[in-house]
Amino acid sequence: MTTVGIRGTFFDFVDDPWKHIGNEQASARFHQDGLMVVTDGVIKAFGPYDKIAAAHPGVEITHIKDRIIVPGFIDGHIHLPQTRVLGAYGEQLLPWLQKWVYPEELKYRDRNYAREGVRRFLDALLASGTTTCQAFTSSSPVSTEELFEEASRRNMRVIAGLTGIDRNAPADFIDTPDNFYRDSKRLIAQYHNKGRNLYAITPRFAFGASPDLLRACQRLKHEHPDCWVNTHISENPAECSGVLVEHPDCQDYLGVYEKFDLVGPKFSGGHGVYLSNNEFRRMSKKGAAVVFCPCSNLFLGSGLFRLGRATDPEHRVRMSFGTDVGGGNRFSMISVLDDAYKVGMCNNTLLDGSIDPARKDLAEAERNKLSPYRGFWSITLGGAEGLYIDDKLGNFEPGKEADFVALDPNGGQIAQAWHQSLIADGAGPRTMDEAASMLFAVMMVGDDRCVDETWVMGKRLYKKD
Repeated sequence: MTTVGIRGTFFDFVDDPWKHIGNEQASARFHQDGLMVVTDGVIKAFGPYDKIAAAHPGVEITHIKDRIIVPGFIDGHIHLPQTRVLGAYGEQLLPWLQKWVYPEELKYRDRNYAREGVRRFLDALLASGTTTCQAFTSSSPVSTEELFEEASRRNMRVIAGLTGIDRNAPADFIDTPDNFYRDSKRLIAQYHNKGRNLYAITPRFAFGASPDLLRACQRLKHEHPDCWVNTHISENPAECSGVLVEHPDCQDYLGVYEKFDLVGPKFSGGHGVYLSNNEFRRMSKKGAAVVFCPCSNLFLGSGLFRLGRATDPEHRVRMSFGTDVGGGNRFSMISVLDDAYKVGMCNNTLLDGSIDPARKDLAEAERNKLSPYRGFWSITLGGAEGLYIDDKLGNFEPGKEADFVALDPNGGQIAQAWHQSLIADGAGPRTMDEAASMLFAVMMVGDDRCVDETWVMGKRLYKKD
């Protein structure tokens, strides 16, 4: 066994800050001088340096100075084969898919192209501080194989699966439900729960799925109940209308997935911009999750996700955040928090009564405000809870996997260090509140230039030059 220690300033979470309105500090944990002891990639002990070091004499310690160490970021919704079409101009969702995405994803049938794309994809994630992702691949099994293989070489935790689509796409892009079922069965046997790989049964979206394809997904879920289900839901108005044309016997978008018994624990629906209150309540009751993708929703003009509705304590929906690269135009979960804050503030204004007094809901308006506690919880422990992997990672509890990021709070814009000196006089944070304030500046003034080091299972895989 290999045991190492990581010393530095640590910030993580023990609870959901939306449960502690007015006292969000109760959801977090801060050690100005802390020590994490890691044995074979798993956290063995964590706490104040003096206490933990005394209990583990002789451990080789790496001291990460002048940084804030947080759990590795979790991207709950991202597309591997869209890496190269990042930032493609001028279309909303459905024409954007036809013009940019499907032609690029077709290239991932070629193993060499897929292998290069996967390498670039995982490099970009690590450089952004993302250590875990739930990813769409393509309609070709090759891309799924290459993703799991390369993620295994790097020992990264990945949830992914063959992406099923059999309508409303180019003829050479779609596949049959029978082929999707057969290939998925093989991939599940080959990769699910092998190392850190987890498999998601992945119908791309209901607009691109026939009843036969969704029945194939239902059969796979019944045969492999421990697998995840990853898809899209209620992203764009034209898509939402098209779904009800394709599935006229369903009353709403969620109902399509419910009809085929796919909605429950480990189900993730990306976007959810146009989910109704009733759909939110049904997702809450069934333990399903929604993934908030603000960069993509803004870039493609899809709309404003109702963060305050998803966090309604009476019908709380599990939630993770995602980049949705390439609809999202950045790999950085820090940038996701930047846009999520702005979406929340727009929703706050819509609900505070200043525009339409009839829509006034001060409690929901307040829940749209993305504090640093709410933000960093959402891409660490909250993201893990949304994906049902919080038993494995998300904070620094002993027994969990040692994935973490060392953030340089001065590492963003040239003006950032001067701003941060308002908080801590040019030094590192001394209290939890100072650390939270500096992390908020990372959210809003910084970007992935603040990511100095990324560690996976106790090994450093990325160091900023």
